[in-house]
Amino acid sequence: MILKLLKLSFFLTSFLFLTGFIPLQAVLGPTITAATSGNLVKATAQLVFDSEFKKKTGKSSLSYITEEVSKNNEQRRINNDFNDLIEKRVKIVHQKLVDQNNETKIIKDFKLIVEKRVKLTHEKLIQQKFNQ
Repeated sequence: MILKLLKLSFFLTSFLFLTGFIPLQAVLGPTITAATSGNLVKATAQLVFDSEFKKKTGKSSLSYITEEVSKNNEQRRINNDFNDLIEKRVKIVHQKLVDQNNETKIIKDFKLIVEKRVKLTHEKLIQQKFNQ
């Protein structure tokens, strides 16, 4: 009797797994959950959730989450690259502005010195004209 039951269970198990009648991944997760936690309700809920999720998205929950995480990682990488580029540009522009402000001060100082010199020279020329 036990031998017949063992043969029948072996036949049914091999039929299920070898013919693709039941997707192994869909059954394996809830089976492991039921075996480890002993909670059959939790395992059934997981199976129902996975099947409904696959109907709505066309993907298994694991592949969907993996895809979303990779999208988020790619978006973060792009955002980090963009932030780095902006920071570099801001530093370059800041340095140019600092250099330009320093240069302008030097040019203004030079201009003032030249204007004073021209004024003094003009006054000397005017005095020389009066003296002649």
